[in-house]
Amino acid sequence: MTDSSKRKRPLVADKRYPSKGKPTAKKPAKKSVKNAAPVKRKARKPQRPKRGGIIGFFTGIISWVLRLIWKITWRLTAAVVLVLAVIVGYLYTTLPPLEALLDGRARGSVTLLDRDGEVFAWRGDQFGGVVTADSVSPHLKNAVIATEDKRFYRHFGVSPRGIASAVRINLSEGRGPLQGHGGSTITQQVAKLICLGEPYDPSAGMTEKEYEASCRRTSIRRKVKEALFSVAMELKYSKDDILSIYLNRAYMGGGAFGAEAAAQRFFGKPAAAVTPAEGAMLAGLLTAPTTLSPTNNLDRSQNRAATVIRLMREQGYLSQKEADFAQANPAELSQAAEARAGGYFADWVMSTGPEFFTRNTTEDVRIKTTLDQRIQKAAEEGLQWVFENKVREGSQAQAAIVVMSADGAVRGMVGGRKTKVAGAFNRATQALRQTGSAFKPFVYAAALDLGYSPNDLIVDEPYCLNIPGSGEWCPRNYTNKHYGAVTLTKALENSLNIPAVKISESVGRELVSRVATEFGIRSDLAAGPALALGASESTLIEMTGAYAGILNGGSSVTPYGLIELTLLGDDEPLMGTGGGIGERVIQEDAARQLVYMMEKVISEGTGSRAQFGGRELAGKTGTTSAAKDAWFIGFSADYVTGVWMGYDDNTPLTGVTGGGLPTDIWRETMSRVHEGLPLNPLPMQSPDPASGLGEVQRGSDQIPVGNNSGGTIIDQVLRDIFGNSGQGSSAPAPNAGDR
Repeated sequence: MTDSSKRKRPLVADKRYPSKGKPTAKKPAKKSVKNAAPVKRKARKPQRPKRGGIIGFFTGIISWVLRLIWKITWRLTAAVVLVLAVIVGYLYTTLPPLEALLDGRARGSVTLLDRDGEVFAWRGDQFGGVVTADSVSPHLKNAVIATEDKRFYRHFGVSPRGIASAVRINLSEGRGPLQGHGGSTITQQVAKLICLGEPYDPSAGMTEKEYEASCRRTSIRRKVKEALFSVAMELKYSKDDILSIYLNRAYMGGGAFGAEAAAQRFFGKPAAAVTPAEGAMLAGLLTAPTTLSPTNNLDRSQNRAATVIRLMREQGYLSQKEADFAQANPAELSQAAEARAGGYFADWVMSTGPEFFTRNTTEDVRIKTTLDQRIQKAAEEGLQWVFENKVREGSQAQAAIVVMSADGAVRGMVGGRKTKVAGAFNRATQALRQTGSAFKPFVYAAALDLGYSPNDLIVDEPYCLNIPGSGEWCPRNYTNKHYGAVTLTKALENSLNIPAVKISESVGRELVSRVATEFGIRSDLAAGPALALGASESTLIEMTGAYAGILNGGSSVTPYGLIELTLLGDDEPLMGTGGGIGERVIQEDAARQLVYMMEKVISEGTGSRAQFGGRELAGKTGTTSAAKDAWFIGFSADYVTGVWMGYDDNTPLTGVTGGGLPTDIWRETMSRVHEGLPLNPLPMQSPDPASGLGEVQRGSDQIPVGNNSGGTIIDQVLRDIFGNSGQGSSAPAPNAGDR
């Protein structure tokens, strides 16, 4: 059997003669060689001829070196990128929550309020409260971006283009590549503000100032770390978060940290309400906050703001119409910021409070004070008017003013001719000056408290004392004349020196010193007879406070400016008033009689230039030896005001006595202070007609007063009690005193 499944092998004949029934495949016609398409053959790559010899040898070496460099470079680059990524990742993990970065002040702030609760001054590092990029005015936000980093929303924390541009500018201006323009983005500036996450550590042996300086270093190493830190911040926080940190931490001048504090400080409004012109001014401060601060130089600040407005217009943040309006109406300071009233007063209040809540506070503190801004303005204007109208141009003479109530509450203070200052030398509280005849009311206070009458007689005649160790001392009157028997009232009214010394010797210097000290004169008082003529030194605020004691009926006062101190956010004050009326020094009748005598000084005597408006006024002039100091201190029924005038270097005043320019300053100040106030009478008491030179004459009781002798029988009794102590004296010139 044959296997039908096996295929039969074709016969040769079958190949030659195919069967008829089966169609055969038609073979394609053979193309002629002539018409055949050319066959495409794969082009063989020409082999580069091998170079031999020395050229081929060096070419091979160079090729090998280049391949090696490439292999090393990409591996090294990959390693560096990996290391940097690790560093950025580590820095990312060390970044604190956003809320912890919004207030970075090392010190707290002190906000000072006047007697009506209105803000008049700031001290310390002011922080108005947390703001965000969304809560501030869009004009402020746009101004900051336009000025500081116009590509803020497009970079990853570092702007290579900005850095390259800054380096080019620095080199073209002859500086080092990192000196001057930094090309820093807002993110990099925030990295600096938080000192690359390195908090201040007092135990590290570095002061806070040195720490802040180290945070601003611009070395290459510091710049690299700053760039990596900025990238980490971009990964951790959103763009608006970073901008919020910047708007809260940046110093904007005038003690204001952050946009809210600056807006309140300069414009008296929240950061959410600032106009394009105000936003431009705030953004302009970021370049140089101290020199561009509007409270230091408003014109310079406005000029910088004009540049910011132009940038905002160029970058599309303002229309041409809005930009033109902002340029035509530049930002102005608020009334409180412009006035800066109470600079000397604010410094004094800060010095009287506890240091840990004032000068070095780490808390935000609010202090309510006794300042009356209307009175403060009156004092500043009164001083300015006299120097502009009555003092020769170019004079370097200085002056100071203190205005207070009878209880010692200071209502106004001027510590020098430049009133718009802070931190300056305060001549009202810091300058110890000889008091001259302004001291005499304490001599008469001691006498009146012992029973003397304003009508008692004292003989004004040549008078000398023998001072052990110093020889003979003979005081003289300012006029070099003698007036015979005069009442105590006339002696004070005309500021006679010899009667004042006689009365002091009569009642005892110790008693005079004690009365002056208890009235508030804290300085060391002279031990000799020149005590009566004001040879001792004191400050203006002490002397004004002592006169307030005379006005209030004979009780001492402690001048004060602080009413209450409260931490921001608390309702209960931590401390209250540190001054006010104290112990009684002299009897009320004696105080009222002394007011009567001092009223005569103004109505009939050396202080007559102080009169104004038909008011009852009392006071005392004072001029020291060689006219180095001139005083006028006086009061109405409502306020006590002290004025001092002189040179800081003790140069004698030319043609000035206490009854001259100081009295003019006092009058100009007090007339403004009393505008609109009723004519209240002084608390004075006229002498009893039955005493002194009244209806009952005491001439028969009087003892002629010559050298080293007293005046009345009372003089002799007191001399027996207290003695005539003439020990040791630093006597001024014999004609010390004034008209």
